[in-house]
Amino acid sequence: MIKVGIIGGSGYTGLELIRILLNHPEVEIAAVTSRRFAEKAIADIYPHLTGLIDLKFEDVSIDSIAVRTDIIFTAVPHTRAMAYVPEILKHGCRVIDLSADYRLDPAVYEDVYGVPHSDPRSGVVYGLCEINPAPEGANLVANPGCYPTGAILAAAPLVRAGIVNRVIFDSKSGVSGAGAEPTAVSHYPNLAENIKPYKVTAHRHLHEMIQELKELNPAKISFTPHVIPSIRGILTTAHIILEEDVDEDEVQAIFDKFYGDKPFVRLKGIPDLTSVRGSNFCDIGFQLQEGSDRLVVISAIDNLVKGASGQAVQNMNLVFGLDERTGLMNPCLYP
Repeated sequence: MIKVGIIGGSGYTGLELIRILLNHPEVEIAAVTSRRFAEKAIADIYPHLTGLIDLKFEDVSIDSIAVRTDIIFTAVPHTRAMAYVPEILKHGCRVIDLSADYRLDPAVYEDVYGVPHSDPRSGVVYGLCEINPAPEGANLVANPGCYPTGAILAAAPLVRAGIVNRVIFDSKSGVSGAGAEPTAVSHYPNLAENIKPYKVTAHRHLHEMIQELKELNPAKISFTPHVIPSIRGILTTAHIILEEDVDEDEVQAIFDKFYGDKPFVRLKGIPDLTSVRGSNFCDIGFQLQEGSDRLVVISAIDNLVKGASGQAVQNMNLVFGLDERTGLMNPCLYP
């Protein structure tokens, strides 16, 4: 059995890791941390886990946790992971980091996040599984951000094919993407029956999209996010300006070839959030605007699963040489 630790287990992504890993046939959850709830039973704080887990939250002690685990998920805000990761790796324990700390080149990270990077290192895998699967035995995997996951998967096959001039991503996210702490954006009276664009041209996740898509082929990338009055999900509309004329059969062939052996990408009609909620699937559909150079590609993911914790478990499966589907082939929550 793979012994797993979760640092930051009381946030939405940490709780989602617990939910998914409880049903993973090859995993034992050995430690879950929360400074706020240290020494309190997890099921007492989160009753939906009653009868499913008998652990208590504990304070963060890398020396204690790393010797009991084979891999640790760091589900913490940016800047905090790089304080933990070096010590974890010194103990010979693997890491999947769900923060932003290892996703970008350190110099870009410092510019984007406005803080020094205390642990610049080579050999980090950017674990967008369908594009750059983590190799077996990898020590440190940077789990992608939620917006970049849906956006990159929507555009990558076409960018790789060399037919894209520009991509404009317009994403709508459920409020859980803002985290468990309430904010002015997530406050119910401000969001109900509303939609709120934010960081309209300067969201930090744009730099992940640029970084990864440029690895496939040059293209101009723009991104605007919005929060919608939904709990889960990200629906991304990618307005793709083409370099050359293509028909729908050619576009379909590009997607089929790129994702033909990828179990968590489903190519079907025009997707919506109800078809992916609670699952690790990314649904993708497209429509070509007749008489135009614009192709519209739409992707749908659950921001807490494929956009975070589900993809982290998918990465863990790859790191330990398991079938990437292990513990993740669950249908969505419907309705």
